[in-house]
Amino acid sequence: MEGSGDHDALMAALMANRQLLEAKVAINNAILTANDVATSQPGDFFVVGECDGQKTIDGEQVPLVLTPAREVEAGDTGYEALVAALQAEREWLEGKVVANSAVLLRGFGVRDAAELDAVVEALGWPDIRYVGPAPRTHVHGRVWTANEGPLEQSVYFHHEMVLIKEFPGKVIVFCEVPPPEGGETPFVPSFRVTERALEEFPDMVEELDVKGLRYTFTAPSNNNTGSMRGRGWEDAFATSDKTEAEKRAKALGMDLEWLPDGGVKTILGPRPLTRVFPGRKGRKMWFNTVVGMHGKELSSATAADGSEIPASFVQRCEEIIEEESIQFRWRKGDILILDNLATLHGRRPSLPPRRVLVATCK
Repeated sequence: MEGSGDHDALMAALMANRQLLEAKVAINNAILTANDVATSQPGDFFVVGECDGQKTIDGEQVPLVLTPAREVEAGDTGYEALVAALQAEREWLEGKVVANSAVLLRGFGVRDAAELDAVVEALGWPDIRYVGPAPRTHVHGRVWTANEGPLEQSVYFHHEMVLIKEFPGKVIVFCEVPPPEGGETPFVPSFRVTERALEEFPDMVEELDVKGLRYTFTAPSNNNTGSMRGRGWEDAFATSDKTEAEKRAKALGMDLEWLPDGGVKTILGPRPLTRVFPGRKGRKMWFNTVVGMHGKELSSATAADGSEIPASFVQRCEEIIEEESIQFRWRKGDILILDNLATLHGRRPSLPPRRVLVATCK
């Protein structure tokens, strides 16, 4: 039967992908340990693992899963050993983040925001303050809560702070309390979206690349945690003075329009549709938030000259992003390091409780 054939073909493809992943794990572990000498090597502390949802893209595991070479015992302060290893192997790990677009550190016994902050500091990447619409709370050091909007809602895929002149190079996401159901943090290799959009809409992609994009977003005066985009402008700009807010907005590359209710409309543009960053194989990244802001109640996305972007194009791009997404079930203590120049990320709806923390780095 035709349906049976389709099923057999799908199962064969899944098995082939799993065999490729298993082979890649073995190769990576061999590379980690092959050159061990008297001095410490990455293979002394890290071994390559697997996780559900993992994919092989251009020969690389995404995400690359790194686990401890020895099991962390219950009650062991495993994070201290992780901190020491990261301090010793900063350059090596950063190379893995860039090569694989995402690295998942799993099984190292990191328990809370204070221990995560020590891990973040060990990586040596400078801090960058979050600027954006998501309601968040400072927890410890460089660590903040992730979007505090209602758990039953999803967060659309985006590059962190994509609309701001200075955006993070890395986003570090930590699971302190894994949810009983849902709540994954899916991510997407950004270049794959551009490749597929170019295949289906070459003229539209070229037009928007040339014209650029213009966005608007309306923010309230004070925070509203009942909304995924409920961060107030006073919190976002760290001031209640409108003149100072305008000055800070201008430095970030945005203009402000004050509204009668005390809120503000932010205007940003022109911004690119795609970008190419050094060290990432010349890949053209889908470095925009058209899908997340086009035609929404509080936001808009148009070409920079004010012309409309067809809704059918936006809808298909959203479908492509979803089709290319990668996700795994959170485990307590997981640390996901995303190359923010190469991946979009989001959030799935979740049952409570869920506590995920974030640090953003240059």
